[in-house]
Amino acid sequence: MEYVYSALILHELGANITQTKVKAILEAAGAKVDEARIKALVAALKDVNIEEALKASVMAAAPVAAAPAAGDKAAPAEAEEEEEEPEEDADLGLSALFG
Repeated sequence: MEYVYSALILHELGANITQTKVKAILEAAGAKVDEARIKALVAALKDVNIEEALKASVMAAAPVAAAPAAGDKAAPAEAEEEEEEPEEDADLGLSALFG
């Protein structure tokens, strides 16, 4: 996960996601660095629009944020069921982003 986080940090800073920069972030954080994983991450992100992928993840999770009416007795059970599905969708969105 730390590899993905390093890419997100670079994206947030507006920097190019390169092997050298990802490695520097990982080393600064004290992580054990695997050059092959870094190379695979950078290659996988080459043609990905990270901003659009993040927006898609947020949109998939949006129904979770909608709270049921306070007076609705059936609402807590429904809210629990609704939470599980969007989280799975969000996970799929992130896995599609990072291979």
